[in-house]
Amino acid sequence: MGSSVLLIATSNMGKVKEINELLKDLHLEIKTLQDFCKIESPEETGKTFFENAYLKAKYWAEKTGLMCLADDSGLEVEALNNAPGVYSSRFAGENATDEENNRKLLELLQGIPFEKRKARFVCVIVVYHPSGKYITTEGTWEGVIGFEPRGSYGFGYDPIFLVPEYDYKKTAAELAPEEKNKLSHRGKALIKLKEILPDFLKSIKQ
Repeated sequence: MGSSVLLIATSNMGKVKEINELLKDLHLEIKTLQDFCKIESPEETGKTFFENAYLKAKYWAEKTGLMCLADDSGLEVEALNNAPGVYSSRFAGENATDEENNRKLLELLQGIPFEKRKARFVCVIVVYHPSGKYITTEGTWEGVIGFEPRGSYGFGYDPIFLVPEYDYKKTAAELAPEEKNKLSHRGKALIKLKEILPDFLKSIKQ
């Protein structure tokens, strides 16, 4: 298989759709982890978003022989020394639900006023080629943690993340997907990726 095949290392089809939509002009043949369900996923042992994204992209590229895109993302809350960070998806425990993670975060911020509830979403993307070459991009989305969950779109901490683009009156979960994609940390990292990916594809074909 040639370098025009891109494996997106996620089984989250919503994420695949989002990435595919943004990279469609590059005419890549997209594969997902559903095409390789017999291979076990690696343990995410990184201390940073970059380390985890790199670890996943390299692992899947080496296992499949395909160029691979992996991302790692999470929420950093200033008042909690940037926790939950890389532990965002398992903040309330190994198999915690989004609701449990949100509840734990709100409990930890109880009594903390609005102006001290600053937070940011971070997303790091790595595209790794089996030759060992890779590129990486990052996107952030600044906001404030609200006092209660609102909205039914999105996932993760979206229901408690108040966005500056709507004067902190709407949560990320109250934005339609296409609106969120324009503003979000992952959307920004993908837009940067789209700018540098064509040159990367040329460099691995040489």
